[in-house]
Parts: sequence; C-alpha cells; structure tokens
Amino acid sequence: MGHSHRTRRAKYAAITGIASLALAAAGLAGAAAPASAQDISSSSGSVNNEFNPWSPQTGHPYRHGAVLGKEQQKKYKQWLAQHNQAAATGQETLSYGGGVDGIGVQSGHSKVYLVFYGTQWGSQSTDANGNAKFSGDSAGAAGATQQMFKGIGTNGETWSADLTQWCDGPNVAAGAVSCPTNANYIPYQSGGVLSGVWYDNAAASPAQATGNQLGQEAVKAAGHFGNTTAAANRDAYYVILSPHGTNPDDYQNPTTGYCAWHDWNGDTTLNGGAASSPYGDIAFSNQPYNIDQGSSCGVGFVNSPGTLDGYTMTLGHEWHEMMSDQNPAGGWTNHVSGSSYNGQENSDECAWIQPGSAGGAANVSFGSYGTFAEQASWSNDTNSCAISHAILTHGNPGNTVTVTNPGNQSGTVGTAASLQIHATDSASGQALSYAATGLPAGLSINSSTGLISGTPTAAGTANVTVTVTDSTGATGSTSFSWTESGGSGGGNAITNGGFEAGNLSSWTGAGSTSATSSAAHSGSYGAMVGSTNPTGDSSLAQTFTAPSGSSKLSFWYSNTCPDTVSYDWATATLKDNTTGTTTTVLAKTCAATASWANQTAAVTPGHSYTLTLSNHDDNYPGDPTYTYYDDVTVS
Repeated sequence: MGHSHRTRRAKYAAITGIASLALAAAGLAGAAAPASAQDISSSSGSVNNEFNPWSPQTGHPYRHGAVLGKEQQKKYKQWLAQHNQAAATGQETLSYGGGVDGIGVQSGHSKVYLVFYGTQWGSQSTDANGNAKFSGDSAGAAGATQQMFKGIGTNGETWSADLTQWCDGPNVAAGAVSCPTNANYIPYQSGGVLSGVWYDNAAASPAQATGNQLGQEAVKAAGHFGNTTAAANRDAYYVILSPHGTNPDDYQNPTTGYCAWHDWNGDTTLNGGAASSPYGDIAFSNQPYNIDQGSSCGVGFVNSPGTLDGYTMTLGHEWHEMMSDQNPAGGWTNHVSGSSYNGQENSDECAWIQPGSAGGAANVSFGSYGTFAEQASWSNDTNSCAISHAILTHGNPGNTVTVTNPGNQSGTVGTAASLQIHATDSASGQALSYAATGLPAGLSINSSTGLISGTPTAAGTANVTVTVTDSTGATGSTSFSWTESGGSGGGNAITNGGFEAGNLSSWTGAGSTSATSSAAHSGSYGAMVGSTNPTGDSSLAQTFTAPSGSSKLSFWYSNTCPDTVSYDWATATLKDNTTGTTTTVLAKTCAATASWANQTAAVTPGHSYTLTLSNHDDNYPGDPTYTYYDDVTVS
C-alpha cells in the first residue's frame, strides 16, 4: 500500500462506549497491528499494561475510530480516570499520516453516492422532495440522508468549513501538524455533495454483513455509477446504508458495538479481508440503521423526539473523517503517545459532546434542504471542537484572479450556444480551472478552457456564477443572467409517449421491443418490451427535459411473468442527468396476473432525465416474460 501505517476502520462509537469514531485508529508509523488486548495497550501508549475493556479496539484491531454509544463512552472515560489515563489539555492535536497510496484527504469536490443495500428496504417510491423513499424505512432515514448531502455547502453553512484546514500532497511531511501554503487543501464543498442514489435490491442484505461484504458492495456501486477508474474514485465516497433489522459488522454487540464506521476497500484488517477493486481505491462507510439502537446511537440527543439525530450525526461524522482521512490512517489522526485520543480522527475527538456545551452537537441548517443534528469536529488551528469554522481558501494573498463579466446572455431553446469566459491572474504561470453554477439545462463549462457550450433545453432565466481558481487556490468570480426563450412549454418532454404512431420513434431500444396494438393501455398502440419467446434483457429509453411547471412523470405498465421475481421481472428507472441521481420508479416486479398499473415519479423543471423501461427474462424455455408500457407523460 505504500505506507507503513496499519489501517483500521474509523468508527462512530455507540453512546454505550467510547465517544469517537477514530479511537481505534492506526498506531504510530511503522507499528505492527496489535494482535491482542495486551499488545494494543502497549502500542497505543498506555501507561500500564491493562487495556481499557470499553475501547473499540477490544477484540477488533481493525476498528479505526469506532463511534461508540453514549453509555459505552461513559464507561470508557470512567476507566481512564480510574487508571490515571485522562488526556492532558492540548493532547487532541492531529498530525498527517503521510498518505496511503498517495491519498491523505479528499482534496477535490466530494462525490457522495448512497447505496441502499438489500431488499429489506422494501418497495421504492418518491417523496415530496424527489428523493428515493422506501416502505421499510418508517423513520424516513433515506430522505433525510439525501437532503443532508444535498445541503452540505449551501445556505452559507460553516459546519463543513472545518475541513478546509486539512490537506495532503507531496509538500506535506508525515507528522506535520499544520499545512504549508503549497499543499493540496480540501476545498469548501459548495453546492452539495450528493452525486448518486442506488437501490441495490438484487438480493437481501446479509443479516450480519462482514466488512469485506460491505467493501465489495462499495466496489459494485462504483461500477454501477460508472466510476471505473482510480481517477474517477479519487473524490468519490460510497455510503453503504443497511436496512432496518440488520446487524452489519456486528454493530449491535453490547461490548464491542459502535454506530458507524468508514474505511477503504484495501484495508487488510477488514472483517473478511480486503475487498478487491478493479477501479482503484474505494472510500466507503458502513452506515447501519442505527435508529434501531435508540439513545445508544443518538436518538433524541439534540432534539425531541429526535428520531434521526444520531443517524444524521453519524452520517456527518463519517463524512468529515473520510474527507480528512480518506484511506485510514494516511490522513489526519492523533499520534500523541499516551493520550486518550491516540488514534482518533477529527470527529472522534468531539463525539457525543452535549448540546449547549462548548463544541457540543447542534442543529445545522442547510436552508431549503432542511435542518439536521450534527456534531463538531476537531480543529487544529483553533485548538477546539468546532461546530462552525471560517471558510479557508488558502490562496496566495498576493494572487488575484479577475474574471471578465460577459454581460447578460439570451438565446432560444434548441439553438446551440457558445460563450467564452475570460480570466486573468496577477501571478504568471498559473493554471486556471473554471466552474459554473446555475447554467441553463443543456449547457456546461469546459473546466480547462472556460468555454460554455451546448444546446439549451428549457426556457426561463437562470442566474449564472462562474468561478475561476488558480493553482495556489486563489479564486475570482463573476455573475450574470442567462435567459432562454422557447414558449410556455418550457422545453422538450416525452416524445411519442403514447406510441400512437405505431412505431418506437424517439425511443432507443435494446433486445426485443415493438409498438403493437395488443400493448395499448389507451388509444391504438403501446410498447411491448420483451417477447412471447424467451429473449433475455430488453429495454426502451428516452432522454427528455422536464418543462417549466411540470412536477411528475407517469406511465402505465402491464407485466406478464409466469415465473418468480428471482428470475424474471419488469423494472423502470429515472436518471436525473442534471444531478446524477437515479431513482427506481418501478421496483423489480413479476406479476402472476397481468393487469395495468400506474407508476409516477417527481421531476424538477429544467432538469434533464433519462427514463429506461426494462424487462428481464432468464431465457428459460416455456415461461417467457414480457411487459407492456403505455401513456408515458410528464405533467
């Protein structure tokens, strides 16, 4: 792995034990992973040979930074006091681990992918915010998770800004406690970090998944989302969300339990071993349905009844620690020998601090996305647990990036547009990177050249901001409006959604597909996906833009499936190409009796979508499966 640290997963301790996720962090550089409680106590700098039985390291040397529960944390601290191991003031300082595979922190814009792991999540639908919703999630954890990650870096929130002090790169020495100006810093995560949602309902989630199985699921998710190179996964993070009633990695163990953890696929100390990846290093987390553990994992910790308090706190805790220690423990952890914080990560050191106390947990507002309970994270530069922190940009104070305002723009939907953005830097030899927010649907900016181009697909006025960053981190920006006209329809929607032309024009087909009168729900024609002879996989797909004023996609389907859903099924997905989020509109269905049913999903005006209507047949002779689809509309 190119690094001398033995990695252990960073975990969020349950409230029944230790307070922080990173308490079981890797030992000092060059130290071998301890094989027993006695070995652990000596390698972690304890002052005597007794090992704290409430430590998340107990029996689990791989458990880097386990987030224990509240009561377990209390017992851990009591044991420290009784054995004279309380940490002295100032022992929380984190230092750089030197990187694993050249990775210390996530120094780009984080791409968070949510994986709802297993059929126990239940049937999928769409909530009022356009998020995936599941019948097996009575607490609404799925929607809150999606809203939280959408909201990070919005509404001027500074909870996540603590991360902007951490860095990696060749100019950062192992053991450093602060970052040089020429380091690769974590940028402020403006505009949200949610990049994709996947309901993996191919099978049930294991009753007690191993760390290796969770790692394999993360690798599988990378392939699902098309992140098939190391470069694509450098700033990616896969949250493996296990369903209610499951016990991933034995998190409910009353002695060695925890509430969540994060790791990377190559950690050889994962329970079950490292998970092989053809796509480079994969950062992921184990997010149990820890609401099942009640107050032990934070239910009611900030609010009343606060059902989701601990859930969002552990989500935020693990994301913070992944950002600052992506491949544990190559990033920022505590290496202070003899400290009770030894091995912990930034959020570990601040876990389960009571609301209202200095550095205590609190509600954080992400504007229109909602307000969520979060905890503070350790800050070296303020020597405190910070629930709020200044946004640091780290640009050379002598550098000034100036972006020329191109003036307000206008155009017509369906007509190609091109606009060159010009910027200058006060320092010579600087490479400039261009980014834009608020562009009309169908347009994008080239990050290297600053050329905005594409074909607008929706009418309306957008407020565009272009930000240019130089190689030192200095930035400049400019804002302008962009109006696209195109009539009250607001752009394109589903074409030939009733198939009344008697053909499949405007649809892209795969496998066996046809327009036929026998498939009509209304009118004269509908689409048949699959065949009366076994045919394997078949699908129809169309990309469209939701018009202004629209809110819902709708279609009708009738499935003929003389088998079981384990072998044959109908399914449909809706990918939001604007946000990268994929929603399963029709979960895998094998109908014993063919009948028409309606499915709907929420859409956002101006967003580009790809709808895929599918039929899977296992090619077994005698029981062909096929599906009729008709009346596909956006309204």
